[in-house]
Amino acid sequence: MSPERVWPPVPVLPSKPSPCSRRSPRERAAAPAGVPAAVTLGLFAAWALHDAEEVVFGPRWVRENVPALRKRFPRVPERVWRAMEGVTEREFAAAVGVMAVIVAGAAVRGHRTGGRSAYFQATLDGFGLHGLMHLAQAAAVRGYAPGSATSPVIVAPFTLWARGRLRRAGVLRPATPGGAARGIALAAAATVLSHGVARRLVGE
Repeated sequence: MSPERVWPPVPVLPSKPSPCSRRSPRERAAAPAGVPAAVTLGLFAAWALHDAEEVVFGPRWVRENVPALRKRFPRVPERVWRAMEGVTEREFAAAVGVMAVIVAGAAVRGHRTGGRSAYFQATLDGFGLHGLMHLAQAAAVRGYAPGSATSPVIVAPFTLWARGRLRRAGVLRPATPGGAARGIALAAAATVLSHGVARRLVGE
């Protein structure tokens, strides 16, 4: 007895391959990786660890070292030394609090945009350049300068790692002299703003 046949015959359609399956193994391996939160929100964590060092040692270091630095670097304008000595511990702590808001805003913006935010990337670059500035200060005074301890172990490694992850994800903006200048300008403007707001908050 012949097997029962189904009438009319049901056509069997070939399954449509997914976009991922149509790519070759090499193309799938080269696909951009996502940007983890450790890159974007991690900027704030790295900054907090770094600035904790400055809060603990900064004001005291200024009080103990500015008199000797005045004699050692006589060409530095006197107003620079007076400005350094005029920052009290309360103002410095308040300025760090204001800066925390700025950096947190950049980190959140970077997280929401998958690392594409120009504001986030400029802040990241400014953070890295800020660490290099601390190392240059330590070299100039031939010893410790506030921020120079965490710069080589936190600031520089995090910045390089984060930029590498952004590059792998295909969202890193090209490194240009203009981009570096924007990073420096942003860091400088944020510093001036934070101290200006802090001075008003503490009334000093």
